[in-house]
Amino acid sequence: MTFADLVFTGGPVFTATGEEPQHGSVAVRDGRIIALSSVDADIQPFVGPETEVVDLDGKLLIPGFQDAHVHAVWGGLDLIRCDLSQDSTRDEYVARLKNYAAANPELEWILGGGWNMSAFPGGTPTASDLDLAIADRPAFIPNRDGHGAWVNSRALELAGITVETPDPTDGRIERDADGNPTGTLHEGAMALVNTLLPETSPEDYTRALMIGQEYLHSLGVTSWQDAILGGYGDAGDATPAYMAAAESGDLTARVVGALWWDRTRGPEQIPELVMRREKNAAGRFAATSVKIMQDGVAENFTAAMLEPYLDGCGHHTDNSGISFVDAAQLISNVTELDALGFQVHFHAIGDRAVRECLDAVEAARAINGPNDNRHHIAHLQVVHPDDIHRFAEIGVTANLQSYWAALEPQMVDLTLPFLGDPRSSWQYPWGDLHRAGTHLASGSDWSVSSPDPMAAIHVAVNRLAAPGHEEGEYDAFLPEQSIDLLTAMTAYTAGSAFTNHLDETGTIEVGKLADLVVLDRNPFAGAKADIGRTRTEQTFVEGERVYRAPAQP
Repeated sequence: MTFADLVFTGGPVFTATGEEPQHGSVAVRDGRIIALSSVDADIQPFVGPETEVVDLDGKLLIPGFQDAHVHAVWGGLDLIRCDLSQDSTRDEYVARLKNYAAANPELEWILGGGWNMSAFPGGTPTASDLDLAIADRPAFIPNRDGHGAWVNSRALELAGITVETPDPTDGRIERDADGNPTGTLHEGAMALVNTLLPETSPEDYTRALMIGQEYLHSLGVTSWQDAILGGYGDAGDATPAYMAAAESGDLTARVVGALWWDRTRGPEQIPELVMRREKNAAGRFAATSVKIMQDGVAENFTAAMLEPYLDGCGHHTDNSGISFVDAAQLISNVTELDALGFQVHFHAIGDRAVRECLDAVEAARAINGPNDNRHHIAHLQVVHPDDIHRFAEIGVTANLQSYWAALEPQMVDLTLPFLGDPRSSWQYPWGDLHRAGTHLASGSDWSVSSPDPMAAIHVAVNRLAAPGHEEGEYDAFLPEQSIDLLTAMTAYTAGSAFTNHLDETGTIEVGKLADLVVLDRNPFAGAKADIGRTRTEQTFVEGERVYRAPAQP
């Protein structure tokens, strides 16, 4: 008998193979699962003098969570800069920024992020607000979703942004009634300032990656897809940090990199993407996906819609958002990327953007034939009912950010009034997509929102914010679009593993890699209202412990 290095016993096991948890025991040797049984005695012969035995004591063993859309390095950078994500009001933001600037007098620029649009009238903070905190130096502070930035007067001055500065084709400068810039830059307008920012040092990128990895491991995340590798916003390209960590062995997670599609360029960048894919693969890291951001976000009216947005009085405007890549060019680009074996990872918020992405994959399939590239569309805030069935028919994965599918101030104040009916009822249609046979994966989009998988799963099941994540008292948001716990847990494990082409992970089966997580309870055995209270106690990658929760006093 070959003894195991590690044995889990005495509790329920969620295998992510289609069944709810069953009592079981699991044996691991050399990083792989070598035995699985519903009878504890069957595993006992694998226990030798040096075997570590983890007594589950009724707690749930699951495959490691896999985040199919996250910005781990950006999240880490926010944590080492001025992180506003724990605050919620204008005054709190100003106070934190003022204290941070005073504590860091040597910084040429004040950088940070994490403010919430709902804290400001119309979702747009002003330079004069930021000047109260920082007047002597330029400041560039992206919001939580990364689709807009708050800048102060000094930054506007250095960038030469005035009443005469035109809006870029892929963005908008927020202005007053006289056309003067007020301090919020949407989408591509951020580039007017961020090209002036000091370069982030390699040391800071590495530090941010390690902090981000530690945080994700503490939440049970063992693998992820980094949704942008390349120059975007104020973060720059984290690829060198991933490569250095992969080569040194410091990257304990498995990471797929999504190479950024520069929307200011065209298909001439494809040979560069091929070269970057070939160059950037080591250890547990491989840059095999391409990220195409097809539109913006609904809150600043840049999400691409089939019909125009409404104004504050419920009347149609002449604005239906921005398709960042021309629809015909998108088809051509995706067809070429597909032929070259790239996975395409789309960002699509509005129903027009979703349709354009589906059209592109459908055209690529017709020209190139079937393959195993596993294209996926992230976010899917508004999906036209006519497009629901197309995901399964074309073979496109729905990459869910379920944490967002709950009512909160930003949705109530900045989204619903401007979408109107029936479009507001088409948001985050997880239930319809599941019933149509769509393959589901899950992700967080951290640092946009919390990377806690159990908080997102709570929303997927309840369509209510998880305990401790509420931003007010609201009813369930479109509860008919909820999915059951089994489906939601599977999407965040096996579903994302499929999307990441990490086929040796994602389920608990003999022969699979032992990327495993012990939760502090079995959420299947409790009330649905308590799902989001579940925490991670231990995280393992290939049988090596990478996180253990501190002992409770």
